[in-house]
Amino acid sequence: MAVEKVGQQFKCTVCGNEVQVTRVGGGVLVCCGKPMEEMK
Repeated sequence: MAVEKVGQQFKCTVCGNEVQVTRVGGGVLVCCGKPMEEMK
């Protein structure tokens, strides 16, 4: 899932790392070699 707005939260399905977007730069967040999934 692409980063689109400040405040989005993403989680790695492999290791459980969580990220919250503070600055939009575009692209896709990757952890453990796989795209991170957006937390709803």
